[in-house]
Amino acid sequence: MKKLLLAAGLIAGLATPAFAISTADRIVAVVNNSVITQSDLTKRQQEVTANLQRQNIGLPPADLLARQVLDQMINEQLQLQFASNNGIRIGELELDNAVQSVAQQNKTDLPGLRALLAKDGITLEQLREQVRKDMLLQRIRERELASRVSVSDQEVDQVLKSAIASKHAEYHLAVIQVNVPERADAAQIEQRRQKLLKAAAELKAGKPFAQVAASYSEAPNALQGGDLGWRSANALPADFIQMLDKLPVGEVTDIVRASGSLYLFKLVEKRNDSAPQFVQQHKVRHILIKTNEATSEADAYTRILQVQDRLKRGAKFEDLAKQFSEDGTAALGGDLGWVSEGDMVPDFQRAYLALSAGQVSEPIKSPFGWHLIRVDEVRSQNVSEDRERLALKQQLRQRKMEQGYTDWLEQLRSGAFIDDRLIEK
Repeated sequence: MKKLLLAAGLIAGLATPAFAISTADRIVAVVNNSVITQSDLTKRQQEVTANLQRQNIGLPPADLLARQVLDQMINEQLQLQFASNNGIRIGELELDNAVQSVAQQNKTDLPGLRALLAKDGITLEQLREQVRKDMLLQRIRERELASRVSVSDQEVDQVLKSAIASKHAEYHLAVIQVNVPERADAAQIEQRRQKLLKAAAELKAGKPFAQVAASYSEAPNALQGGDLGWRSANALPADFIQMLDKLPVGEVTDIVRASGSLYLFKLVEKRNDSAPQFVQQHKVRHILIKTNEATSEADAYTRILQVQDRLKRGAKFEDLAKQFSEDGTAALGGDLGWVSEGDMVPDFQRAYLALSAGQVSEPIKSPFGWHLIRVDEVRSQNVSEDRERLALKQQLRQRKMEQGYTDWLEQLRSGAFIDDRLIEK
């Protein structure tokens, strides 16, 4: 895909080659009261194929790819139905801002964005719907998982006091994951293990890890080759660290069972760095108008626009924060102090990282409401000790989030009516 879609980071794979669809478009899956047709599946397969090719990942066999893609589509459909049933929405104003942000990232306006999309055979309306879906899936995670997952200071202290805390190792990992149902019997567990053994056999035969992950893994990142990125030793179980330390770089573990799933891990790289860590920090203020049962999104947006208008007419940001902000920092003029990347929710973080010192954002929507954000200063700070603690807390939280998402999705599937017709019975 061209720079446009890479910069947006939201709709990789929308543009696909033309293909013929049979007029007899059979149903390949029923998910509660929705259906997935063969043409839906074929279109998504082509999108995934284009994405894998861009990443230079070998394509799985067609039947395995169809299986993986359909499972992904079923999971998405279940989550979108959950959102609909629980009143989780992406408002038009919020969506407008997100699409406008895509245009800004590509240094153009909406007509220019429409023209750029047209070169790849995509309409602005298609982009909007894909952005809406991606934002909705992210919102579900934030509401159902992120808001409920916490890591206590005691948990962090316990890890830092352990023997692992003296290690400064970091491991770049990739994974093939097979989920095991919560109340699986011995036969079901063995069936899941056999699937992973088949994947292990293909790895031993020389197939690339990313290709095998795309064929067999049930992790959310399966169709991106299973890459987990870098993980700190402090955030991994001690017995797992011992296994990784014995594993040569480039090799794959035996089957690991943890947290109700079965895994094969590949050690892609390993590094050890105890040098001081300098990170960029931003001194941030904000004004928040909350959305809740009493204040609709449209009302909150109107109010934040009124605050923005006062700001443009010369009012001080600090005074407006004290007067109008509905956040606990209002008495401090909206001062959030020095924040580092990863401290804030994604929407808020993306907004302040795009600002220079002294700049104020346009109205930004987060799960909490509508914000105006100002960056007062930017600095590079040696935060080795504080950063180690913060990074550990974030990675422990990420671990809980990943497992929580897997468990939540399994519960969603177990309570749903799913008629999988990919293989005709």
